[in-house]
Amino acid sequence: MGRQWLHAKRAIVNLKKGQFVGKLVKEITVAAKLGGADPGANARLFTALEKARKASVTRDAIERAVAKGAGTGGEKSQLDHIVYEGYAPHKVPLIVEVYTDNHNRTASDIRVLFKKGVLGGAGSNKFLFDHVGLVEAHTPDVATDLEAVAIEAGANDFEAVTHQQNDDVPEGAAGARFITERAEVHNVTTWLKQNGWSVVTAEIGYLAKQFPNLDEAQRAEVGEFLQEIEDHDDVQRVWAALK
Repeated sequence: MGRQWLHAKRAIVNLKKGQFVGKLVKEITVAAKLGGADPGANARLFTALEKARKASVTRDAIERAVAKGAGTGGEKSQLDHIVYEGYAPHKVPLIVEVYTDNHNRTASDIRVLFKKGVLGGAGSNKFLFDHVGLVEAHTPDVATDLEAVAIEAGANDFEAVTHQQNDDVPEGAAGARFITERAEVHNVTTWLKQNGWSVVTAEIGYLAKQFPNLDEAQRAEVGEFLQEIEDHDDVQRVWAALK
């Protein structure tokens, strides 16, 4: 086979990179649509722009995405927000957030992806999650008191986050996820930035209230299922009751 395996591997890597960049551009569009084109007043847009620059997304692509989302360019965003609820294998509840310009195509694709799980059902499973604001950030001061920071920033709670849990947190830094009221995401983000923190995520999301007990094999099966869903171009966020 010669070096065909290497070419195949490169093709997969390039495909994954293209999907990642595509999701970043869509995130910028969505953030600008929801909160406006000023990153100084739009925490979600600010963090999306930071991630895009780190991923070497071109300036033109970023500016087009912002203009499209904010409706200031010739092309306006036609993306609609859809939330799917269901269960992964082993009855792990999850919520899938999608932004799409084609409902029928996306709905068909999601049904196929859920072939190993359960899509929808008799009722909503949102009661299994808290709908909250989430801000993830890091600081070089490893001795920082995260509880004191959460209080000062105006967050309701916090969780320590390591590099192994989120590679946006550098090794040797103190990372944290701050849980806030949905309306307080921007204020908490602003306080953190003003006090030496680097913010990597600022959004409204879902946190599971309880987590099913799974063995390693079951966790691996659920992880593969979730990865297939996350890889879909229209899927922006997957929230699951999986530690």
